[in-house]
Amino acid sequence: MKKDINIPESKDVHIAIVLEEHPEYHTMDWNAYIINSGNTSVEMAIIVSKGFSDKKITGEFRHQVKLLPAQGYAKIEFIEKKLLDIDNQFSVTYFRDNQLFDKTFLFKAKSINESNLQDVPIISKKGVFIK
Repeated sequence: MKKDINIPESKDVHIAIVLEEHPEYHTMDWNAYIINSGNTSVEMAIIVSKGFSDKKITGEFRHQVKLLPAQGYAKIEFIEKKLLDIDNQFSVTYFRDNQLFDKTFLFKAKSINESNLQDVPIISKKGVFIK
């Protein structure tokens, strides 16, 4: 039964953890974003995030983005600095052109740091980016 469900490869949706200044507190914060680099919009995106290691596990957070336009992005959540020492996983399920897509993004422990910053497409900010 499960083998009969065809879920195509997700190519144009990405997750980035961006280092940016908080507009009110003027602190440098890490924030997770979902990015649609495709030419069509994404509908009903559900993002489930969690952090884990051998000794620690966070609760799961669920986020919804009803419509993510082509070449668009949306902030998902703030990432506390103490979570950078554990693996951070984002499972994304969404619809595009009435087709279901699913992809999991894993940021390994300590990979989210200033030495790994790169230009993040669409957002035009620096961050750690997974295609």
